[in-house]
Amino acid sequence: MHSWQSYVAIGDSFTEGLEDPGPDGAYRGWADRLAEIMAAGNPDLRYANLAVRSKKMRHILAEQVPAAVALRPELVSLCGGTNDILRPGADPDAVAALFEQCVRQLTEAGSKVVIFTGIDTKGVPVLQRLRGRIATYNVQLRAIADRYGCLVVDLWPLTALQDRRAWAEDRLHPSPEGHRRIALLVAQTIGVRTEQAWDEPWPPAQELVGLARHRADLRWAQQFLVPWISRRLRGVTSGDGLSAKRPELGPLCQRSRQGQQEKC
Repeated sequence: MHSWQSYVAIGDSFTEGLEDPGPDGAYRGWADRLAEIMAAGNPDLRYANLAVRSKKMRHILAEQVPAAVALRPELVSLCGGTNDILRPGADPDAVAALFEQCVRQLTEAGSKVVIFTGIDTKGVPVLQRLRGRIATYNVQLRAIADRYGCLVVDLWPLTALQDRRAWAEDRLHPSPEGHRRIALLVAQTIGVRTEQAWDEPWPPAQELVGLARHRADLRWAQQFLVPWISRRLRGVTSGDGLSAKRPELGPLCQRSRQGQQEKC
């Protein structure tokens, strides 16, 4: 078991916590949930979350990594590259090269880095076409982890996270239950004690088949795929103009959002 003193999360919407609204309506996500688990055993934990939705690896490298280095945390979680890999013609090797620069700077600053592989998109409409590209990227990430001694959260083979209930309606972000399980998985990876198991069996559920599945796929395309394509064509992202929800390293009971401090 390990009692971390400070933790900074960097990345994109996955780490910001999209599709996991908290009691106040603000996004919570697995990183906030993980910090809560860590703080249960160490009330002195200091935590910051610099992740912003839609950010690519070059943005994470240029904006978030220097900020994380300046905070000098004991632990940094880094998950990024999905927004690059989703683009047509993306080169997984080039994205991995940027990822390695992030890891190098963080480790040279003295932080232990925990990274994530991409999920297996087999059977997911549209996204399953990216399966080979994601697998190639994962190979590079594991090699980077070996070179720099990173902890690895390997999402690719986990059947417990391949259940459709682990993912929100947009099929890109975890559901609240998915975020909860990922937080428990990361806690296990970094050596933090938990009372629950991330891979507890899902209760039985009726699978969508035939016409019902076709209708669900069509509804997903109309609500999420078409707007995403529209934003790409217009050169805008859902993260434009947004800043980190928790840019300062501090006690968990303090949340910095738009320059205001809220205490528990």
